[in-house]
Amino acid sequence: MTSTVPPTAPHDDRPPAAPAGPRLQRGRTDTMLGGVCRGLADATGIDVVLWRVGFLVLALTGAGLLVYPLLWVVLPAAPLPAGASPAPLDPFVERLHVRLTGALSGSRRR
Repeated sequence: MTSTVPPTAPHDDRPPAAPAGPRLQRGRTDTMLGGVCRGLADATGIDVVLWRVGFLVLALTGAGLLVYPLLWVVLPAAPLPAGASPAPLDPFVERLHVRLTGALSGSRRR
C-alpha cells in the first residue's frame, strides 16, 4: 500500500483577514430612545430586550445614566432606511458625534 502526501501550499506570511461581522453602530429602526440597545443587539446577536433590561438596571445604579448617553453620542448612526425620517434629536446627536470624533482624532477645523 502506498501513501501519497498532498502537496503543501506555499507559506503565506500575511495574517489572516479578520472576519467581517456586524459593525457596531446605533440602530435607526425599532428603537426606543437613541438606538444604542438596537445597535448593540445587532452587533452582538443578543436580544434587544436583554440590552434594554441591562441598561435599566444600570440606570437604577446610576451608571446607565452616564453610559447610555455617552454611547448615544460616540456610536455612529446606521444608515437611515429609505422613506424613513430621522428622529428629532438625530441632527443634534450627529453634530456632537462629529465634534467628539474630530476632537479625539486631533483633526480640528480652524
